[in-house]
Amino acid sequence: MKKTAPAKKAAPAKKKKAAPAKKAAKKAAPAKKAAPAKKQASAKAAKQAPAKRQAPAKTPAVAPKKASAAVKGVAPAKTVAAKPPRGESRTALVRRARRINRELAEVYPYAHPELDFENPFQLVVATVLSAQTTDLRVNQTTPALFAKYPTPEDLAAANPEEVEEILRPTGFFRAKTKSVIGLSKALAEDFGGEVPGRLEDLVKLPGVGRKTAFVVLGNAFGRPGITVDTHFQRLVRRWEWTEETDPDKIEAAVGALFPKSDWTDLSHHVIWHGRRICHARKPACGACPIAPLCPAYGEGETDPEKAKKLLKYEKGGFPGQRLNPPRSYLDAGGKAAPPLGAG
Repeated sequence: MKKTAPAKKAAPAKKKKAAPAKKAAKKAAPAKKAAPAKKQASAKAAKQAPAKRQAPAKTPAVAPKKASAAVKGVAPAKTVAAKPPRGESRTALVRRARRINRELAEVYPYAHPELDFENPFQLVVATVLSAQTTDLRVNQTTPALFAKYPTPEDLAAANPEEVEEILRPTGFFRAKTKSVIGLSKALAEDFGGEVPGRLEDLVKLPGVGRKTAFVVLGNAFGRPGITVDTHFQRLVRRWEWTEETDPDKIEAAVGALFPKSDWTDLSHHVIWHGRRICHARKPACGACPIAPLCPAYGEGETDPEKAKKLLKYEKGGFPGQRLNPPRSYLDAGGKAAPPLGAG
């Protein structure tokens, strides 16, 4: 019996060892409770994050709900913008862009090149002269030029000083004189006095770039082309068709949104809208027929009455840029521009 006594005493020793373990477990418990505290903090941050993202949505003045054509989950085309604006899918972008073009076609059914010309030679010369000036000023200047030099051969053999005097009202007249005489010589010597109908030939002429070439191809030869002038660049970026800034890249990006057959008329519609309503400094948003489709609605005047006062050319009841506009333009209420020197 005396031998068993130590065994009974050993049992409590084990209990004493277990007690610290329980205390350690109790001490560890608060550490486990700390984790939910972090989750609660992150949950609060998550609740606050959407509020910050929603704030910018309140600032723009969006015209009707039609402007939101976003479809989530569709990747953009690799050949155009890397990220479609505001999460807009490639399909939604194409649909919105084409609808804008259809709407503009109804607003400007008489849209045409705003340079006066009777043949491809006159058009290529007039387009070169239109750099850094208005089409109206060119149209007021070219009648005297073409009356004195009606063919490429005539202009190629002209006295530069006499041509400069005629072109003075267009600005940069010395450089423009050099260009039109140079391209006339190239036409006479390399193309038999005829304007070529191929892009690769046109861009070889002095003063002729892709923009000028597409104007000539589309309006003198009926071959589709996109004219990326300052108005076109401004509007397609405003409409978020592309984020590109280089004209060639803009041409490629916008061209991918439309069938080739639409390119020439599309250029006219966009340029006309830029000159008449969607101005650079103060667009007439309140008088814009495509406001429901425009992501930039609200950048300009949204009050309808005030916006009407910003309209230009025939939309504002004023003359257009051509001295000899097409009959369709006159039938639609457009007015011919006055000749140079008219009061």
